[in-house]
Amino acid sequence: MSNPYQHGLDKQPANYSSLTPVSFLERSAHVYPDKVAVIDDDMVLTYRHFYRRCCSMASALSKIGISSDDTVSVLCFNSHELLESHYSIPMVGAVLNAVNTRVDAATLAFILQHGESRVLLYDTEFEPLVRQALATMESPPLLVAIVREGGALQAPEVLLYENMVAAGDPDFRWAKVADEWDAITLNYTSGTTGNPKGAVYHHRGAYLAAMSNAMAFNMGSGAVYLWTLPMFHCNGWCYTWAVTAVGGTHVCLRKVQAAAVLERIHKHGVTHMCGAPIVLNMLLNDFHNSGHTLQQPVQFGLGGAAPPSPVIGRARQVGFQITHLYGLTESYGPSAICVWHDEWDELPADELARKMARQGVGLLAIDALSVARLDDGTPAPADGQTLGELLIRGNTLMKGYLKNEPGTQEAFQDGWFHTGDIAVMHPDGYVEIKDRAKDIIISGGENISSQEIEEVLYSHPRVFEAAVVALADETWGEVPCAFVALKDEVQPNDEMEFIAFCKARMASFKAPKRIVFGELPKTSTGKIRKNILRDTLATKGSR
Repeated sequence: MSNPYQHGLDKQPANYSSLTPVSFLERSAHVYPDKVAVIDDDMVLTYRHFYRRCCSMASALSKIGISSDDTVSVLCFNSHELLESHYSIPMVGAVLNAVNTRVDAATLAFILQHGESRVLLYDTEFEPLVRQALATMESPPLLVAIVREGGALQAPEVLLYENMVAAGDPDFRWAKVADEWDAITLNYTSGTTGNPKGAVYHHRGAYLAAMSNAMAFNMGSGAVYLWTLPMFHCNGWCYTWAVTAVGGTHVCLRKVQAAAVLERIHKHGVTHMCGAPIVLNMLLNDFHNSGHTLQQPVQFGLGGAAPPSPVIGRARQVGFQITHLYGLTESYGPSAICVWHDEWDELPADELARKMARQGVGLLAIDALSVARLDDGTPAPADGQTLGELLIRGNTLMKGYLKNEPGTQEAFQDGWFHTGDIAVMHPDGYVEIKDRAKDIIISGGENISSQEIEEVLYSHPRVFEAAVVALADETWGEVPCAFVALKDEVQPNDEMEFIAFCKARMASFKAPKRIVFGELPKTSTGKIRKNILRDTLATKGSR
């Protein structure tokens, strides 16, 4: 017998449309045509103007031959041009490749070559870098200059961004992709070793991630979002589309500096912003030194490693309301959130901070989070103690790695995405990251979480930043070594005093056996580069 629910009930234009985040801009331009959509240093755009500029640029791209599945790279800071590119490029079915603004020439050349970029839109501040990278390429992309510092490039083969917008058709009739599984963006990981991997996002995932993030962050049409998070990083965690979806206002910020952040928060009534713990920590330190507090609460979406409890406490004192998010490039940014419960309002500050430091539960577009035991891969008990690898399954995971089938298969083995993060599952179903798999320190057969030691170090009032890695040891195999950046000058007895500080607050075998003071190396997205710290120790030999 045939299934009556499958007979005569087919997809058709009236009841089915492929999902794409580009549709968010079209809708907001219709609903909020005269509302301010984008605030940048050089222009303020209403939603009507924002949409028509994107259509014009899409038209211009089409005129120079850009179409479905062509890669268009963009190298610029958080500006309206990069925000517009999140709409104009997919409007013609092409794939946006937002490039990390801190890459070197060799990495830029690799990304352009590997991604087969047809066009590179670039801020003229990066003119020397671009020229150096293109000099090594056999088939360099067409250049489109976004004129900023350094001025317009005087070369006939270079197009100018604003000229293209002016020459394009603001009434350009773009069409949705036929298949929502089609690629929309290409994001290269900020890997610490080897060449970066290109994670490919699809239209469906970008749409769902944007909607999921907006809901998780309690964003409505009154949202004023400050771009402290790089738009190149997981496409701004998809807030490039999420803010537009709710009809909020984008406040652009080229470079994150505490004074500029504070000025924009007060001037534009910022309600939401995002960033890595290193960004929040920098802002808190500068705000504290200058005696600033926020006039109204600002929601801060905090990603990356779990924020130390003292950082969360200081943030609340300044006026930031923390929403802890967890994710990876491969998961469109946020994939887990520490959902607030009303009963937490009554918790003491330290206990509340420990609750908030957990990564939590999956966002709405995520089907499941699981912690797989390290020994046999079976689900770890929800005891808050048993370590395992965090696995993710859901709609907002990448299609895979571009031109890297083995890497894709390894990432998605057994029907889950393998994060490489070591976590525990708590009895309430909340996950908590304990470390990256490679950051677990095995000392005398005992697993030591570097993050647990970092948490203790951050509770010291003199500590600005801290990172812990393994140091080779003839007796124990390896022991913890801490790298610490202080808020003040190093004193002669600091190493022994900080070691004693740790031993007083945790099992003595977990305390660092050595402490190195100084500035910590970071990736372009603010992550501390532990690989460099390990290399530093390796070149100096074991204990």
